Amino acid sequence: MRCPYCGSTNTQVKDSRPSEDHTTIRRRRVCADCGGRFTTFERVQLRELTVIKRSGRRIPFDRDKLMRSVQIALRKRPVDPERTERMVSGIVRRLENMGESDIHSETIGHLVMEALKGLDDVAYVRFASVYKNFREAKDFEALLGEFAGTEGEEGDLDADETSALDD
Repeated sequence: MRCPYCGSTNTQVKDSRPSEDHTTIRRRRVCADCGGRFTTFERVQLRELTVIKRSGRRIPFDRDKLMRSVQIALRKRPVDPERTERMVSGIVRRLENMGESDIHSETIGHLVMEALKGLDDVAYVRFASVYKNFREAKDFEALLGEFAGTEGEEGDLDADETSALDD
């Protein structure tokens, strides 16, 4: 493993332990040349996945890119990072278990939206607005209409909520 500080390949593992969900191994490393300490993570990869974009272009699947997209949707939301990690690991596992090496980007988008809907409604709407390329307010209204239909009347405020708005 190359040291991120000096670029040396003379690094040693000082400590290894599994993550809480046992899907990755966390390794603490130290560089013998510069003394820098850093952490790496090791995870199982069942197969090399290729993403087929809407344009037809093919690119290698990048778990980190998926994680960044999810983190952007979850920015400033009260979601534990461990739940985010489990969600992304679950999506990757589902993609690998599909049995195909070529995965359409739409499939990935649907899996992310499905997972975010169960994790955080605001993050779901944020991700959907980018994924579905919303152009105007009525696009948001249509998506929010799905929530109103599945979760009851959210527009009705009780007396306590109304008085809190007056403050």
